[in-house]
Amino acid sequence: MLGLLAERGETLAVAESLTGGLVAADITSVPGASRVFRGSVTSYATELKRDVLGVDGTLLAERGAVDPEVALQMATGVRRVLGADWGIATTGVAGPDEQDGQPVGTVFVAVAGPGDSMAFEAGSGGVEAGAGAGVERSGADAGSFARSRKVAALRLNGDRSEIRMESVRSVLELLLEQVLSERAENERAQDTEQNGGF
Repeated sequence: MLGLLAERGETLAVAESLTGGLVAADITSVPGASRVFRGSVTSYATELKRDVLGVDGTLLAERGAVDPEVALQMATGVRRVLGADWGIATTGVAGPDEQDGQPVGTVFVAVAGPGDSMAFEAGSGGVEAGAGAGVERSGADAGSFARSRKVAALRLNGDRSEIRMESVRSVLELLLEQVLSERAENERAQDTEQNGGF
C-alpha cells in the first residue's frame, strides 16, 4: 500500500483513538515509509478530537466519540492538519468496559482522500456484519474530481489487544481498497478521455 502511494506521489496521515499509535507504528515499521507517511495524532482524549482534529463538538456531545461520523471527521481532520493526501482514523471500544453506550468491540475506521463523496459500510472482513451494509451516501458538495471517503463499522470479538490489532488491520485494508478504487477510476477516466469521451 505504501508503494502505491509512493508511486503516485501521495502522502498519508493517521488519527488514532483506541489503537493508541499502533497504526502509525505498523506503517513506520516498513522501510521507506517516510516517503509517504506525514505523521499521526493519537487523540485518545475526546477533547483532542475536537481541539486538534476539528471534530464537531456538538456531534461529540450528542453521540460520543465512538461514532461513524466522528471517525470520518477524524480522518478528514488529520489529513488537513498534517497536510496529507489521505487521512485514516480509528475510534472504538477496546474494552474492558463499554464507552458512550457502545459495547466492547464496536469500532469505526475511516479513510478520507481529497474528495467529497462518502460511503458507510457496516461490517467487513472477519467481523460480524450489521444492517445497512453497502449503503451509499453522497456528500452535499461532491465535485467531479472527488475521491471517495469511506467509513466501516466493525463489531470485533476478542480481548483488548486483539480488538486493537484487528482495528489496525481493518483501517489499513480500507485504505488499500480506497486507493485501488480511486486508481481504477482514474484509469477509466483517462481511457474515456483518450477515446474522445466515449
